[in-house]
Amino acid sequence: MKILVTSGGTSEAIDSVRSITNHSTGRLGKIITEALLAAGHEVCLITTPSAIKPEPHPNLSIREIDNTNDLLVVMQELVKEYQVLIHSMAVSDYTPVYMTGLDEVKTSSNLEELLDKKNKEAKISSTDEVQVLFLKKTPKIISLVKDWNTSIHLIGFKLLVDVSEDYLIEIARQSLIKNQADLIIANDLTQISANQHHAIFVEKEQLQTVQTKEEIANLLLEKIQAYHS
Repeated sequence: MKILVTSGGTSEAIDSVRSITNHSTGRLGKIITEALLAAGHEVCLITTPSAIKPEPHPNLSIREIDNTNDLLVVMQELVKEYQVLIHSMAVSDYTPVYMTGLDEVKTSSNLEELLDKKNKEAKISSTDEVQVLFLKKTPKIISLVKDWNTSIHLIGFKLLVDVSEDYLIEIARQSLIKNQADLIIANDLTQISANQHHAIFVEKEQLQTVQTKEEIANLLLEKIQAYHS
């Protein structure tokens, strides 16, 4: 089976030396990819330069991206060629538009005009005591996948922080329906550590719970192989 996996975390540039990113290491994506390869599947891994990656393998291809727009372009190109997408990448919800000193913000008569401005310096000056960073929302890429490939099996992830299990499951179910996914894997950051990764597999008809990254990968493999059994 041809399977597309995303892992790691995007990085959104403020200028040539600064960026907004997240703490995703790509470790889970690596473990999932290795399990798929061991089972004989053909995998394309979309990931970031700093993410942890599997060792080279004859059935593995890797595409590196930096930011959400890069991911959008590559996903739109590749999704139509694959039977399954495992979208575990931590994608930035916002990207920088313009960064300026507080004085410019205070004296501006129309804040909307600042959203149309772009920083021209390769490195924005650090002389101001306070800087204001304007961000704009990035596209929700998982919501576009079924437009690009209606037949693909879509597996997504939902990460929240310190919420009740019932709420986590409810948000995952909403994502399942909204994005026409086959499966959403729900996680709470407070229940993820070096040796633990409590996750709930949320499908239309059932819930299943696992406790480690390896268990996530193994159960995912079972689910994927059942799609074409």
